[in-house]
Amino acid sequence: MRTWRLIRSFPPALQLLLVNQFGVNTGFYLLVPYLAGYLGHALGASAAVVGLVLGVRTLSQQGLFLLGGSAADRWGARGVIVAGCALRAVGFALFAFGTSLPVLLLASALSGLAGALFNPAVRTYLAQEAGDRRAEAFSLFNVFANTGALLGPLLGSALIAVGFQISALVAAVIFAVLTIAQVAVLPVRRVPRPANSVFTDWRVVLADRRFLAFTAALTGLFALHNQLYLVLPMQAERFTGSPGAVAAVFVVATVATLVLQVRVTDAVKDRWRRGRSIAVGLAVMGAGFAATAAAAAVVPAAPAADPRDAAVRLLPVLLTAFLLALGVMVAQPFVYELIPSFGRAELAGTYFGVFYVVSGITAAAGNALIGWLTDLAGREWSWLPATLCVLIGLSSAAAVLVLDRRGGIVSGTGGFRCAPPSSARTS
Repeated sequence: MRTWRLIRSFPPALQLLLVNQFGVNTGFYLLVPYLAGYLGHALGASAAVVGLVLGVRTLSQQGLFLLGGSAADRWGARGVIVAGCALRAVGFALFAFGTSLPVLLLASALSGLAGALFNPAVRTYLAQEAGDRRAEAFSLFNVFANTGALLGPLLGSALIAVGFQISALVAAVIFAVLTIAQVAVLPVRRVPRPANSVFTDWRVVLADRRFLAFTAALTGLFALHNQLYLVLPMQAERFTGSPGAVAAVFVVATVATLVLQVRVTDAVKDRWRRGRSIAVGLAVMGAGFAATAAAAAVVPAAPAADPRDAAVRLLPVLLTAFLLALGVMVAQPFVYELIPSFGRAELAGTYFGVFYVVSGITAAAGNALIGWLTDLAGREWSWLPATLCVLIGLSSAAAVLVLDRRGGIVSGTGGFRCAPPSSARTS
């Protein structure tokens, strides 16, 4: 009921953006996790071709976030959101009908470009419209996003039994409906003509040392959140001997977010400084991996004897998944709340775009490092990857605290502001 009342307290445009994120994640996760299997088995594509198609989607999204953010600043977030969802609908429809490599590459590129457009634009619009209630808005955003991420694979597993083309068409229809709803509900806002070139805007953001220091301090958030898809699934399967145990990790993390996100944000937003909230969240994320590291040091890699034994073996990983989700709940709404405050309001999209580019690079680098360490550690040192995660989380928490104490992050209980540097530059 508390979540429902909070949703109703926001205007229709923001309510639509929450539903929009639920639909975006539902449509994405009902299709993309099954794309590699479709390409490899149904179409008989080689591993190299599968990697190429998937890589084009990732590269076109991660590499173009800055363009998407700048477009939101210059043309208005509403138009960029609409364009992004429309492109995603076209891209997913092409996956349904196209079987040749050029069509598949086009579909992949359009799908990635769509994400690069609407991801920073949606957050820019949400930040602008929510005003001093940004933390509450982004906590709800997290709830809807996680609900879609949970429903999408479940719906996809049912649809894939009928056929991949049906899955792709359903995903395309979801994005088409979202596009129509956005055109109908999101109000048109006049955007002043920019006084500077887009390159000048990029230079302004990239020269903002406070923002860059803030983003660098958050590398732990990017790297650790991605371990929900790497370290935890590997350890869950290692402890139990069953690939099916991986599903429990996602269920725990998602259900925890759905039940606790709004309560956690309410408990923290008026009691702690923003810097402290983010640092505590990062510390909780990192510390959670200690349970998995300790278990990896003592639990042998062997199939569980029975379901009860499997449940006991899985408990440390589930505890890590819960604490990882809890840390994200504490930190992430305030991170998104603060990003637009570092510069002028008309550059909010560019700030989000840079933030997403850095987060994508960090997540990829973190996965590569932890994956390399996993191979290096082998079975004898299997606790090393989770231990590294502990150190990453605690180090990022310490970096945020240092930044906060030096005046890089200043907030009051009712809202926030970012402290200007010693040169007294104002935003």
